[in-house]
Amino acid sequence: MNTHTEPAQEPIRFDTKIAVLLRADLEPWQRLNVTSFLVSGLGTQLPEVIGEPYEDADGVPYLPMFRQPVLVFEATKETLATAHARTLSRSLPRAIFTSDLFTTGNDRDNRAAVRSVPTADLDLVGLAVYGPKNTVDKVVKGARMHP
Repeated sequence: MNTHTEPAQEPIRFDTKIAVLLRADLEPWQRLNVTSFLVSGLGTQLPEVIGEPYEDADGVPYLPMFRQPVLVFEATKETLATAHARTLSRSLPRAIFTSDLFTTGNDRDNRAAVRSVPTADLDLVGLAVYGPKNTVDKVVKGARMHP
């Protein structure tokens, strides 16, 4: 029986937001796959989004995860393109997933697929973005929370 309790503390509030925007016409397995890939990009380049490692009551260690919630949205292809343009104009940290990546099977081919398409022509199916809460809210404007 675990008798360890944390002392009562004030809730943690974040002035930043992690958002994932998915194209609404994706299959369920694609939504999960795209979300997984997108958030992995944020964690590798933005150490401030990662919390402390976990440990259970028996002292077994677990990897750290994001320190704050990840909000997942869905949108039309057009809204996703607009959100992408907003991330670029605001120079926000971002990760993208294009439809071409469903046909590749490794990181090298994924990067080559993205590299071969001009920015304006990317067939985006997913976008992850991190930044100040108000700015990220403006980026995802027009999208709705994922059901």
